[in-house]
Amino acid sequence: MIQNRWDSQEANDRNGVEELVYRSNLLGSDRSVCNFGGGNTSMKTIESDFKGEDVEVMWVKGSGSDLATMGGKDFTGLKMDDILPLMEREEMKDEEMVEYLSHCMIDSKHPRSSIETLLHAFLPFKHVDHTHPDAIISLCCAHNGKEIANKIFGDRFVWVPYVRPGFTLSKMISEAVRQNPQADLVLMEKHGLVTWGETSQESYEKTISVIQEAESYITEKLKQKAMFGGQKYESLNDNEHQKVLSHILSVIRGEVSENKTMLLTYSDDKEVLDFVNSEDAKDLSQIGAACPDHLVHTKRVPLFIDWDPQNQGTEDLIQLIKAGITDYKEEYIQYFETNRSEEDKMSDPSPRVILIPGIGMINTGKDLKSAKVSGDLYHRAIAVMKGSTALGEFVSLNANESYHIEYWPLELYKLSLSPAEAEFSRKVAFVTGGAGGIGAATCERFARDGAHVVVADINVDGAKQVASNLEEKYGAGRAIAVKMDVTKEEEVAEAIQQSVLKYGGIDIIVNNAGLASSSPFEETTVEKWDMNMNVLVKGYFLVAREAFKLMKEQGIGGNMVFVGSKNSVYAGKNAAAYSTAKAAEAHLARTIAADGGQYGIRVNTVLPDAVIQGSAIWDSKWKEERAASYGIEPDQLEEHYRKRTILNVNILPSDIAESIAFFASSNAEKTTGCMITVDGGVPAAFTR
Repeated sequence: MIQNRWDSQEANDRNGVEELVYRSNLLGSDRSVCNFGGGNTSMKTIESDFKGEDVEVMWVKGSGSDLATMGGKDFTGLKMDDILPLMEREEMKDEEMVEYLSHCMIDSKHPRSSIETLLHAFLPFKHVDHTHPDAIISLCCAHNGKEIANKIFGDRFVWVPYVRPGFTLSKMISEAVRQNPQADLVLMEKHGLVTWGETSQESYEKTISVIQEAESYITEKLKQKAMFGGQKYESLNDNEHQKVLSHILSVIRGEVSENKTMLLTYSDDKEVLDFVNSEDAKDLSQIGAACPDHLVHTKRVPLFIDWDPQNQGTEDLIQLIKAGITDYKEEYIQYFETNRSEEDKMSDPSPRVILIPGIGMINTGKDLKSAKVSGDLYHRAIAVMKGSTALGEFVSLNANESYHIEYWPLELYKLSLSPAEAEFSRKVAFVTGGAGGIGAATCERFARDGAHVVVADINVDGAKQVASNLEEKYGAGRAIAVKMDVTKEEEVAEAIQQSVLKYGGIDIIVNNAGLASSSPFEETTVEKWDMNMNVLVKGYFLVAREAFKLMKEQGIGGNMVFVGSKNSVYAGKNAAAYSTAKAAEAHLARTIAADGGQYGIRVNTVLPDAVIQGSAIWDSKWKEERAASYGIEPDQLEEHYRKRTILNVNILPSDIAESIAFFASSNAEKTTGCMITVDGGVPAAFTR
């Protein structure tokens, strides 16, 4: 049940627009009250204009912001004296409305105002809230919704038939409210709720009390019938669920990434499983969106995979997924062609929501945040369908109505406010030795250019710190840490699986985990030899092999970058084990490149030298051993390495990260099996 969470003390500490910020954040923080990015709030105040004269100003949510997180800068102030004459007009096109409202702003630096600005302006109340509560939309998306509303609210409501937001709907609501002075709420068919008050608290509490009334009625009705027609399938047990899920996510990612690469998330909570396992899920899911605001994030309908988890196997599921996604794309293209305007450009036709009995829901998006938004909104859709079917039959916008919301320029404008995509946007980079100097710098380089990053290291605490730093800087979900010993086959497989479950797949592998040892050849022990071979050869092989299988299964190509060494091509003194292992790494990379070309998998190698800064290797005995081999003290080593380069420079982790990023980028899309030295110029190690 929705709770009233108004805190008078906190609210009283707010003045002006900050009062509206508090109310908006409170409403938006509960997604069962208001969708991500949806809904809008307003307040009317008296302000002094540039002439010092008092003018009535309406502050309304700016387009593209989210009620849960928006601040004062996200609201737009508009002069009411300029807006109110519009009530005398009979009609107004969207483009004209947007242009007109831009001239009503008290500050040109404010964001473009909400699509539903006129709805707020035309209502004669100081505070107005428009939300999308699950319980209210359940009512508004029931075939008998108006009849049920009469039972719940009596003569206190105004029912408005579905009209796309804009001038016409705003005027319709205003006139209906004026004609029904007893009304204290508006129910928008297939859309949502409008409430108001003379104070911010009154408006907020009216929203909450109206939702509670609807919730109470629906809760009683839910007791009287089987939810979604009753259960049809059983969910898989936890072990089988994870096994199947990790296998199908890479297949799905490949199928939905034909045009642009997608990231994936999944949900298997009780609400989702109750729905996908039910008798009515398949038919209900194809009726349409539960709210117009969902459409640009979820598309009109999800893809429902009609798989029987008790009687069909994983290979059956994979075939159903492939056929289902192919059919979905064809049907979406037909939907677009049937309803399009000449200037419309089709969005990616792949599904954003995929429902599978026994498994749950899988969501796709350009990044983890977008995929999660899709999933969060479909959770709301499930709640709405649950309520609507308790009241009667679930109804939605028809295909044409849906299309004209999904491709509505005013709705698409919100998406245009997102930051431009970068080189590694939509990519997942898996970096071994990610807690070390080169590894951490590489993780940072990929994240800075848009990638989601898996920080893999045997030092899990160090990996967690790197991942935490990246999330703090670039946003939640942009990095995860996984513990992995590259020499243990099961840990490598588990780390790859964790990455798939988090992001849906992997695009870039950086084989960077390392160690080093130095000793005269005759003093090189079998233990030291095996240690180098295990980590630097076997470890790189195991990681590359698991990644290769995954990339092949995804079918969208991939990149591997091996971090070798100057010693890969130069016989370093007193470093037989290390140099041999590094040479093997470089040749392993070339063999994988030869095998991977047909699948679009590129493999290249970076050859650094003497990267001391931030490296755990140089904090070990290696530093003393290398200094001894040159007859100098350990603290003289960095200067020694600088002087031996023909560019007279020291090599930093960020220098290596730049070369790794180059090989993984589109700038090197026709390069594979290649090596590049980043050593300041050591003539003995020139590759050609």
